[in-house]
Amino acid sequence: MGTVAGLLLGAGLLCIWWSCWPREQRSPSARTSRAQDLLVQAGMPGVSPGGLVAVSVALALVVLGVVYVLTTSLPIAAAFAVLAGLGPQAYVRARARRRRVALRELWPDVVDDLSSAIRAGMSLPEALISLADRGPEQLRGEFTSFAEDYRATGRFTDSLDRLKARLADPVADRLIEALRLTREVGGTDLGRLLRTLSQFLREDLRARGELEARQSWTVNGARLAAASPWLILAMLSTRPQTTDAFSSPAGAMVLLLGGLACAGAYLLMVRIGRLPEDERVMR
Repeated sequence: MGTVAGLLLGAGLLCIWWSCWPREQRSPSARTSRAQDLLVQAGMPGVSPGGLVAVSVALALVVLGVVYVLTTSLPIAAAFAVLAGLGPQAYVRARARRRRVALRELWPDVVDDLSSAIRAGMSLPEALISLADRGPEQLRGEFTSFAEDYRATGRFTDSLDRLKARLADPVADRLIEALRLTREVGGTDLGRLLRTLSQFLREDLRARGELEARQSWTVNGARLAAASPWLILAMLSTRPQTTDAFSSPAGAMVLLLGGLACAGAYLLMVRIGRLPEDERVMR
């Protein structure tokens, strides 16, 4: 009994001593931050980057087993497993891209509604809260969460930080930082700043829409060209002659070189044809 009491006493003293030394919170790496921003922009804030990786690995293993059972060719199964493992990330990127395009069209209206509310004599918190009812429908949920957060805490700066994290958008970052600066130091140029930002966003949206319309057929053609060899392989893999050919070392090398060539050509096309995107420099 005395031994147990001594161990408990020592453990308690150790816990007290350990609590006196604050732990340093490690900031996430740039790669993890970009992955988390991508998930938030895709409308999946509850999914972590690690969870996305786990889903990709699990899907790749399932496809590996299924294709190997159907074709009895390990190189073919491995090729389709790699493609399946890249599928969740491609889906998240495509969804985030569509959502960014949709939000890009909404931000000028958000800025105009905010400017109108401020000209009507509302304070900054009241103007942001009013967007939960008057703002674009796709963003009302985020501003409703801001209103609930601000009413519960009364801390405007902290509520802005959480709103910025939920939106994970470069335009939202600039707008929120401008509102924060105005709140902290005051000033009479907020209305002019918002009008200038609204005009700039509309001009950028018009120019980007024209460029995207011109390059869409090129991007779609490149995607079709990159996917065609693997669609043909999927159809031919049901024949025993095909599985025997690609089960050999030479066939596996052909699949490896073909995969590298498709990936390299597609990434090069995306790199050349990619339009400049705003980066989050005001996290």
